[in-house]
Amino acid sequence: MLLAIDIGNTNITIGLFNGDEIEGTFRMTTKIPRTSDEYGIFFYDILHSRGLHRENVNAAIMASVVPDVNHHIINGLIKYFNVNPIVVGPGIRTGIKIAIPNPKEVGADRIVDAVAAYELYGGPVLVIDYGTATTHDLVLEDATLVGGVTSPGIRIAAHALWQDAAKLPKIEIKKPDAVLGRDTISSMQSGLVYGHIGQTEYIIRKVKEEARLDKMTVVATGGLGKIIFDETDSIEYYDPNLTLKGLNILYNKQLEKDEK
Repeated sequence: MLLAIDIGNTNITIGLFNGDEIEGTFRMTTKIPRTSDEYGIFFYDILHSRGLHRENVNAAIMASVVPDVNHHIINGLIKYFNVNPIVVGPGIRTGIKIAIPNPKEVGADRIVDAVAAYELYGGPVLVIDYGTATTHDLVLEDATLVGGVTSPGIRIAAHALWQDAAKLPKIEIKKPDAVLGRDTISSMQSGLVYGHIGQTEYIIRKVKEEARLDKMTVVATGGLGKIIFDETDSIEYYDPNLTLKGLNILYNKQLEKDEK
């Protein structure tokens, strides 16, 4: 079985794969400092909760945008599972071409999302990840990643409101009943959700125009992506496990590379 680990700025998401089937997904907070033992024990407990043992895991792959935790997670996997994970980065086989001036600037999570969207939905495809930041990346029909858009995520925008405006409270991020808010909380929720919907639809339209595409599949992922997906016809698919699936695809590509 494969442990696929997506290390984001807010959460670490773990997927347990048996072949191409996801046996379970789990989350933990990224920003709490942990030792390699704590990570190893957490992964061990994940398996135990599924009635599995450490011997069931024979491989791991990880993508990270938080370099500070990489060392501890890698050591935890080695110490508790005797597994040295594949780390998504330069030199890894992806199956896509990155046609930007400095390919190393593209985050590992965006590469994984691009691979997953292209392999599962075909190209041209725009993949939108509603994470700490909201990212949009376009992969053409010939598997070329030609560029992207990065904007503050919904949670970042919400945090900025109540952090920098003294009288605005912390709120639950959800779609209000109407665009026009009747109180402070509903007006904030409206600005966050409907504002992000408007941004999404505009960026999709402009990307399609700029790339001169008659057709373009749009795939969304990320924790808050479902809220946006439910409110717009501009996104065809919402796949909450897209990044984990991409890690599994990349792992299999490395096996194919080794066999050649």
